[in-house]
Amino acid sequence: MNQIEIEIISAEQTVFAGKAQFVSLPGANGELGILLGHTPLISKIKPGTVYIEIDDDKHEYVFIAGGVLQVQPQKITVLADTAIRGDDLDEAKANEARAKAQEIINNKNGNIDLAKAQSELMLAAAQLAAIARLRNKRY
Repeated sequence: MNQIEIEIISAEQTVFAGKAQFVSLPGANGELGILLGHTPLISKIKPGTVYIEIDDDKHEYVFIAGGVLQVQPQKITVLADTAIRGDDLDEAKANEARAKAQEIINNKNGNIDLAKAQSELMLAAAQLAAIARLRNKRY
C-alpha cells in the first residue's frame, strides 16, 4: 500500500502524525488532494477540514484554522494556527462564537474591531461546516 507520511502541528501540540493513502485540505487557491509522490509544494491554507484517508476503511478529520502546508514526495507537514481533531469539535461552542461575532458585526460602533469580528465569524462558520461534514461522513 502506497502511503505518505502526514503531520499536523498546531502551536500547542502535534494533532496528527501517521501515514495516509490520500489527504485533502483547503489550500489558498482551492481544495488540494495529495498522494504519495506529489510534487513538492508550499502553500497557505484556509480554515476548513483536513480529510485523511488512512486506508479504505479508516478516515480522520482535522479542523484547521489556517496555516501553512509543505508537501514533499514522501511527507506532508501542516503547520496550523489552530488544529482540532474532528471528534473534539464542539458544536455548541462554535455556534456561540458565531452568534457573538455576528452580534458584534450587527451592532457595530466605533469601539469594535470589525475585521476581527468578521474573521471570528468566518472561523466559526468553517468550524461548523467541518462538524457538518464529519457528522455526514461526507467528503
